[in-house]
Amino acid sequence: MINKLKTQLNRLEHKVTDLKEKKWLKNARIASGVTWNLFLLFIISFLALFVFASSVGAGYFASLVAKEPLRSKQEMRDEILTYEETSEIYLANNVYLGKVNADIERKEIKLEDVSPHVIDAVYATEDEYFETHPGIVPKAVFRGIFQDVTNSASQTGGSTLTQQLIKLQILTNEVSYERKAKEILLAMRLEHFMDKEEILEAYLNVIPYGRNANGDNIAGIEAAAEGIFNVKAKDLTLPQAAFISGIPQAPFAYTPFYNRGRGLKETEYLQPGINRMKTVLFRMKETGYITNEQYEEAIAYDITKDFRERMPRANERYPYLTQEIQNRTVDILMAILAEEDGIDPERLDSEKKLNDKYEILARRAMSTNGYRIHSTIHKELFDGLSETAQKFEHYGYTYTDKSKDSDTGEEIIVEEPVQVGSIMIENSTGKILAFVGGRDFNSSKFNFATKAFRPNGSTMKPLAVYAPAIELGYIGAGSPVVDVKFNHPSWNLNNFLAGQELGIIPAREALAKSQNLATARLYKDIIGHNPAEYVEKMGFTELTEADYENPSFSIGAMEIGATVEEVTNAFGTFANGGQFIDAYMIDKIEDMNGNIIYQHEVEPVDVFSPQTSYIVSDMMRDVTKYGTATTMKQNLNFGADLAVKTGTTNDYKDAWLVGYNPNVSLGVWIGYEDMRKGLFPSSLRNSYLPPSTRVNLLFARLMNTANAHAPDLVGAANTFQRPKGVVSRSFCGISGLAPSKICSDASLVRSDLFNANAFLPSKADDSIISASYVSVKGKKYLALPNTPAEFIVQGGIGVHEAFIKRMLGPWGGDGSKLFPAGSSFTSSVVSGSTFNADNVNPASVNASLNGMALTWTESPSNDVIGYYVYRDGNKVATIRDGEALAFTITEGAYTVRAVDITGLLSEPSNPVSSGVIEEDDDDKDNEETEGENNKEENGNPSVPEDDAPEHEKEPEENDDDSDDTETPPKEDHEADKENNTDD
Repeated sequence: MINKLKTQLNRLEHKVTDLKEKKWLKNARIASGVTWNLFLLFIISFLALFVFASSVGAGYFASLVAKEPLRSKQEMRDEILTYEETSEIYLANNVYLGKVNADIERKEIKLEDVSPHVIDAVYATEDEYFETHPGIVPKAVFRGIFQDVTNSASQTGGSTLTQQLIKLQILTNEVSYERKAKEILLAMRLEHFMDKEEILEAYLNVIPYGRNANGDNIAGIEAAAEGIFNVKAKDLTLPQAAFISGIPQAPFAYTPFYNRGRGLKETEYLQPGINRMKTVLFRMKETGYITNEQYEEAIAYDITKDFRERMPRANERYPYLTQEIQNRTVDILMAILAEEDGIDPERLDSEKKLNDKYEILARRAMSTNGYRIHSTIHKELFDGLSETAQKFEHYGYTYTDKSKDSDTGEEIIVEEPVQVGSIMIENSTGKILAFVGGRDFNSSKFNFATKAFRPNGSTMKPLAVYAPAIELGYIGAGSPVVDVKFNHPSWNLNNFLAGQELGIIPAREALAKSQNLATARLYKDIIGHNPAEYVEKMGFTELTEADYENPSFSIGAMEIGATVEEVTNAFGTFANGGQFIDAYMIDKIEDMNGNIIYQHEVEPVDVFSPQTSYIVSDMMRDVTKYGTATTMKQNLNFGADLAVKTGTTNDYKDAWLVGYNPNVSLGVWIGYEDMRKGLFPSSLRNSYLPPSTRVNLLFARLMNTANAHAPDLVGAANTFQRPKGVVSRSFCGISGLAPSKICSDASLVRSDLFNANAFLPSKADDSIISASYVSVKGKKYLALPNTPAEFIVQGGIGVHEAFIKRMLGPWGGDGSKLFPAGSSFTSSVVSGSTFNADNVNPASVNASLNGMALTWTESPSNDVIGYYVYRDGNKVATIRDGEALAFTITEGAYTVRAVDITGLLSEPSNPVSSGVIEEDDDDKDNEETEGENNKEENGNPSVPEDDAPEHEKEPEENDDDSDDTETPPKEDHEADKENNTDD
C-alpha cells in the first residue's frame, strides 16, 4: 500500500516538472507575482492615504474646535438648562393677568408632565436611535458630509436631539463646518454630563414651535400645547402630538397661525402642516410606536377643529396696567443688575449711557427669564374703576384736528378729549390698589395717573401750608388768618372771585373755601422754615430750587409739577398719623424656581406728628360740609369719614380732587393732554358743567364703585381717631391769642383744635380797644379828631393800629378790609384802620325832587361820611353814610352838601323847592360830569360792585401768568347749591 502511494507521488511530481518546463505557465506565474505585489502596494498605499486623510481630517477638526472653550460639567449643564421663559404677571390674591411682552413665549415643563404621544413622535421623526447613541450617529454624520461635499439635491440631515439641543442653547444656527464640528464635539461631551431624560426634557423646553393663536412666537412643548390647542402638554391627543411634533422642521411653514394677531391661516396654507402631521404619524407606525388602527384613526381626524381661538393678550385687555407693571419691573431689575455688577444704582439716575445699558439688560431679563411678577393691583377694583371712568359723561369738550396717517398719508381727524388720571392707594401699606390711566389707550398711551406731571393747584395747600404751619406752632385749626389782598412786586394774587376779600377768617374756613390770599399770607409767615421740605419728604420727585423759593408754591404753582400718584400718596400721610409710606405696585418678583429675587419693604418716613395729621384731617372734613366738595359728598351713596381737598389751576387747565379716609386715599385729575388748553373756555360755559363740579362728580362715582367692589379695602365704617395731644382751647377769634375780658364781652371768643405739643394760645389778647368810628362808603374807620360828632358812632369795639400791622404782615394791605361786610366779626369789631384823608373839599352833588322827596346823587369823592341837608340856608338834617340819599321836604328852598371824614364840606347842590327845581347851566354840567364819573367808578351807582349779590357777579379768573393759581369753579363758593343736582 505504501509502495503504491509513493509511485503516485512520483508521477505527480513528474507532471509538475513537465508543466514548469512549459512557457505559458511560466509567464502566468510571473504575472500572478506581479499582481500580488501590486495588490499589496495598493493596500499599503490606501492604508497610508487613509491614515493621512484621517490625520488631516482630525487636524482640521481639531482646528475647527480649537477656539471652543473647554466647559466644565456644571458650565454645560447651566447653559443647557437655562431657558428663556416668558415672565408672567400676577395681581393681588395671586390672580393671573398674563404674560409680559416678549419676542418669544416659552413655559418650562417637566418630562413627566408631557404626553407619551409627544415623546414617541419626537423619537420617530427626529432621533430613532436617541436612547442608544453617544450623542451622534456616525453614519448620519458621514452621510451629511458626503451630501454636502457632493452638493447632493437630497439633504437628509443628521443631527440627533442632543446635537439640536447644543445648537439651540450653546451654539447658533450658523451654517458652517466649524459650527458643525463644535456641535459634534459638545454633543458627545454632553452625553457624559446629562442622562437621556434630562436631555429630552431640555429639548422639549427649548425647541421652536412656530406661532400661537395670538401670532406670538412660541418655544417649548407647554407653550405650544397651550398656544395652539389650548390644552396642557400632558393632555395632548395623538393627532395633536403628531401635529406639534412635526412643526420644528419648518416652524413658520407648518404653524397654523399668522403673525401680528391675524388669526388662523386659510385652508390651503394649513395643508403643509397637516401633511407633515401625517408624515409623523406614518413614521410612528413604521417604528412601532402606534398600531395601524391608531394610525388610521389619527389620519382621519380633523385637526383643524382643535385649533384654539385668538385670546387677547394681557397688554390688549389691560394696556395701561400691563405697561405700568412692566415699566416698574424694569426699574427694579435695573437696580438689581447694577448692584450685581458692583455699580451703585443711584448712578443710573445721573449717567444716561449707564442707564440705557441697564434698561436694555433689564427689559431682556424681564422678557426671557421667566419671572413671576406679583403686583398689588386688585383686579375687581381695577375693573370697576376703569368701567366707571369710561362711562362718566361729564368730562367736557373734545377737540378735533386734522392730521396725516403715517402709514397711508391720508388726511384723518384726530380727537383730543379731556383726559383723566386717578389712583387709589392703601394708606397703611402704600399698595396701589387700582388706577385709571386715561380715557382710551388707543388715543393716548400716556399714563395720566402715574406719569403726567401737572401743577396741583390748591391740593398743595394742606401739604405745604396748613400742616407745616400747625406742626411749626404757628396756628391751630381755627386760628385767624388774613384773607386780604397784599402788595407784592411780581405777584398779583386774587381769590376765585377777583374782588373778594373775606378779611380775618378761621384757618379751617380758609382751607375749606380754598382762599388763596389767606393761604399765601400764611405761607409767607413760615417760608423761612422751608416748608417745601415737608412736601419733598412726601414723595414729590420733581421739586426745583425755584419751588422752594417761590411763594406761589403755596397754591400749587410748580416748575414741573406732580403726578396724581404723588399727590394722592402725600395725602395718605395724614391718614397714617404723619408717616409717609411710599406707594408701590410691584410686591415681589420670583424666578422660575420660585426664589424671591425682590420683595418690597415698607419704609415709613416721619413727616408730621400724629396730632398735626389729625387736625389737618379734621379741617379737610369741612371741605365736604361747606367748602368746595359739597357736590361730591351729596353724590356719595354711602357714609364715610372723608377728608378731601379740591384744586384748579389758571384757565382751568387742571381740576383736582384728592381725599382719603383711614383706609384708602383716592386722587382724581382731569385736563387736556395739551397743557395749553383749558377745561372751561368762555365759549363753552353754557354747554358744560364747571370743571370742579365734574371732578366732584367723578370722585364720588369712583368712590361709590370702590366701596361696592372692595368694601373691606375701603373700610367705610372706620373713622379718624383723635390722638393724645390734640386739645380744644378757647381763643380770641380775631387775634388767636388767649381770651381777654374785653374779647369775651365782645362775644369774640372761639374754640377749636390745637396741637398741644406745638402751640397753645397762652398770651392774653391785647388787640381790642374801645373805639368810636365812622362809616366811609360802607367801611368802618376810626374817627379823626376833626370828624363831625354827629357822624361818629360811640362805644364800638375796635382794634389798634399795631394789631392791624401785625395781621397784615410784611406784605401789607388795606386794613379796613380785615372786617368786611359779611364777616362774622363785623357786628362786633371796628377796624382800627385810620382813613388817610386828602384834605380836599368833597365834590358836590346834584339834587332833584321826586314828589315831596328830596334826592341827590352820591358824591364821587372817596372820603365822604355823609350829607347835610339845608332849608333856606339852615341845616335841617344829617344823613350818614349808608343811609338813603333822600329827605322829605316842606316849603322852602333846599340844598345838600357832602361831608368828608375831616369835616370839610362840598359846595351846595343846586337848590330845590317844592314843585320847582332851580338849576343853572354850570350846575347842569357839573351834574352830568359827576354822574359819568360815578358810573365809571362804581358801574351801577345804586348798587356798588363789591356789594352786589354773588349770583349777579361774573367770576373773574386770576390770569397772573407768573404763577399757576387756583381758580375754583363757581360751585366752589356760593354756587354749590346750583350744581348739587347736576349729575
